[in-house]
Amino acid sequence: MAEEKKVGMTVKKEDDVSKWYTEVLQKADLIDYTDVSGCIVFKPHSYAMWEIIQKEVDMRLKKMGVQNAYFPLFIPEKNFSKEKEHVKGFAPEVAWVTHAGETKLEERLAVRPTSETIMYPSYALWIRSWRDLPLRLNQWNNVVRWEFKHPIPFLRTREFLWNEGHTVFATKEEAEAEREQIINMYLDVLKNVLAIYGSPGYKSEKEKFAGAVYTCSIESFLPIGRAIQGPDFHFDGQNFAKAYGIKFKDPNDQEQYAWQNTWAITTRMLGVMIMMHGDNKGLVLPPPIAPIQIVIVPIFKTDEIRPVLERADKVASILSKSFRVHIDDRDNYTPGWKYNEWEMKGVPIRIEIGPKDVAIDQVVMVRRDNGEKTFIKTQDAAETAKAMMDDMHRILYKRSEENFRQALAEPKTMAELKKAVEDKKMSLVPYCNDGECEDFIKEETGGAKTLNSPFDKPVKKGAKCIRCGKDAKCNIYVAKSY
Repeated sequence: MAEEKKVGMTVKKEDDVSKWYTEVLQKADLIDYTDVSGCIVFKPHSYAMWEIIQKEVDMRLKKMGVQNAYFPLFIPEKNFSKEKEHVKGFAPEVAWVTHAGETKLEERLAVRPTSETIMYPSYALWIRSWRDLPLRLNQWNNVVRWEFKHPIPFLRTREFLWNEGHTVFATKEEAEAEREQIINMYLDVLKNVLAIYGSPGYKSEKEKFAGAVYTCSIESFLPIGRAIQGPDFHFDGQNFAKAYGIKFKDPNDQEQYAWQNTWAITTRMLGVMIMMHGDNKGLVLPPPIAPIQIVIVPIFKTDEIRPVLERADKVASILSKSFRVHIDDRDNYTPGWKYNEWEMKGVPIRIEIGPKDVAIDQVVMVRRDNGEKTFIKTQDAAETAKAMMDDMHRILYKRSEENFRQALAEPKTMAELKKAVEDKKMSLVPYCNDGECEDFIKEETGGAKTLNSPFDKPVKKGAKCIRCGKDAKCNIYVAKSY
């Protein structure tokens, strides 16, 4: 028997969430650190989850008629400098390539922080007529953003993975009509793949994407008392079209500037999911995102091994038609050690099969989220597993939604807002959308920031900004966030 190292958690989530998170990442075998701060290795278990997100998003995008493409990683400085607000917003975060070997480059190359400035010169060449529109392209790639002090794996890294959609339309109305389509697509992925509740809305003027007319985000609230931003959508209007000369002849042969959108989901969502659902045993994975949905652990002594393994193979053959299944038949670890390992990795269902189970044609199913143990006939394994996973996913999503709603406060004064922030609440307050008020709120509350102005909670007529008392233009969520 091999020496069994301790796999269980040593830190409780409620005691020290930062240490808990770090321990989960390492013991669930999700990442490795590198010599470059803020750049992590995605180990197979975490990358498999990202592949599932990719697959689910990509499938939905293709149904919308969006096509995939790929543009270079390096962006000439002359391209990068054309849209002033965009440059201003990203300048502190850009990593530059200045040399090739020992030779200094004639022009610096930006390492892609986002792809507007490498894609849109091509768009300007490709688009000539209204018949060339809409152009709806997406790419799956990596980006580098260097400016921050405290990297957190998945949640805030210098290099991360994402999709970035870049679409072009003939009219403002067509471009803005895409907003609901994209936001609903991302909400669907959050709910039905990640079991995460999110609230869509408009970002403040200060928090919008650099170069956009406005930005929409999906905000979630973690059970540890912090908000976090998920996927987003940016209506860019004609800002980039004018900067990069993206024009077309309309049906009347008149030249017009195009209208554009951009949108994205990132590997940050892996961190959000871990924080949202994880417990003191490790990961809790919603079944759709789990690389292994069912692990089968045979229990045997040496003289009982053959019938138990044969039954495990039979059960796996039945279940693998509908689920991602793994048999853990390692003989150098005890069943108890294996249980701890697979609980740590968040596998939704564990099936135990021993000699007594073989004798009476049953299996033992154990749910990861609540530890509930069920004894069922082998022939009912697939049906029971589906019902169990559906219920588990439903409960995880409901818990995420309830956590969001229970965290919500509606303070009437700055003093009440400060108290809500201290209590790790998320506040909905009337707001004038003035950057000075936003800065004041952040300073006065010790770091709370605006999240978004929810679509479904418009400001009441006559409402006044919680800070300055001027007419409020919207209601906005305020909380400390990652």
